[in-house]
Amino acid sequence: MSSDRPTVRHPSAGPGRRLPGGLFAALLVACAALLGPGTGAPARADSPGPGPAATTIVEALATSPVYVDPSFAAAVTASQQRDLADQIAATGLPIKVVLVPLKKGDAFDGSAKSLAAVVQERLGLPQLILLTNDEYGSWLKGTEWPDDTHQARDAAMAVGMLKELKDAGLTARVARAVELIRTGQGTEVYKAESARADREYSARPRPKDKAAESSSSSGGPGTLLVVAAALVLAVAGAFLVRRRRSPRHTAFTFPDAVFAADQAADEAGLRRQAAAEVLALSEAVEGADGATTPGLARALDAYDAAGRVLDSARGIPDLAGVLALAAEGRSALAAEPRLPLCFFDPRHGAAVRRTVWRPLGRRERVDIAVCEDCAQALRARRAPQVLAVRDQGRTVPYFEVPADRSLWAATGYGSLLSGPDDTLAARVGTGEFTRARHQSEDDGAARD
Repeated sequence: MSSDRPTVRHPSAGPGRRLPGGLFAALLVACAALLGPGTGAPARADSPGPGPAATTIVEALATSPVYVDPSFAAAVTASQQRDLADQIAATGLPIKVVLVPLKKGDAFDGSAKSLAAVVQERLGLPQLILLTNDEYGSWLKGTEWPDDTHQARDAAMAVGMLKELKDAGLTARVARAVELIRTGQGTEVYKAESARADREYSARPRPKDKAAESSSSSGGPGTLLVVAAALVLAVAGAFLVRRRRSPRHTAFTFPDAVFAADQAADEAGLRRQAAAEVLALSEAVEGADGATTPGLARALDAYDAAGRVLDSARGIPDLAGVLALAAEGRSALAAEPRLPLCFFDPRHGAAVRRTVWRPLGRRERVDIAVCEDCAQALRARRAPQVLAVRDQGRTVPYFEVPADRSLWAATGYGSLLSGPDDTLAARVGTGEFTRARHQSEDDGAARD
């Protein structure tokens, strides 16, 4: 390797390690992207940007606290908009309502969070309570600046859980959210509804309970033999499946709707983001003091692993792995340990908490790290948005891929690791990433 390439020195090594060959070129691309116009996330090439759409919304909010996109006019009529505006005026609070359809690749890239951020920035109000629809169209999101004094977030979430509003339209949902914000009962109602949902879910009969009821009610020997045979087959099937799986992989079942709309992701933009994260980690490693940073060696290992994965990444799942490795390196440099990136999709960003998750229809539970949006979705019994991949001709959540064919499925991008010495970087270093790729290629060749 030529001597003019940048070197990041290991704290315990003399001459130091150097960047992997292909990584250096990738980092140059990242530098060029960073030196270009803007410093935010790269916009999709076919995205019109938020400018015109945001201008339309902000101009409308100058005359009314409620903006409804024409495509939602049938759900929230002009008369209903006036009623909502009167209700908001009576609260005396800086509440604004924005209801627009959201779709990947649109002016806000299909993100309710981006919509709220752009509207708040354009309005320039120091105090603002904003109610928007979410990506699904029927749920609400509440955001308040400078803080959540009026419990707007919980008020919006509670509305989606109230039984009396199960079949209600957007108008009724917004009106109830405004009322909860006015009375300051958003958190109280949200917690009560969450507890109710937990009780009802726990009380639901399980398949085993139904089988037991069926056999006890019939009482016939023929039925008992059928049930016994079914149990034997189930146990044998579970044993065979368990034998074929890696012991560190937990199988999940997830509804098809969970991963239906993630196919338009911008891989080139994610690659630039991943390269930029690796570059930032290299700078953090170089600037760290080995005497006061116990995790410096682990950070360098994560940096090396991220470079290797980036160098050979073949799609969004691998690029998301680069983000997870970079986050692992930054955590090693931090004074306090940090959670990994969101289990359901590392592109969601850093996790804010760990939670025990049980997939719908399954008894297995797993401890995972989740971002705030996914945590809210789980509490509301909604399916979080997950990273979807193609596997054997099907679109599935990435964690449904067998562990021997995906390091990311085996580790949950860091959530499923077994302890402090079990890291993504260590697994990349022992060849698990490469072996999983070869196994996937071999399986594909066998199918062909």
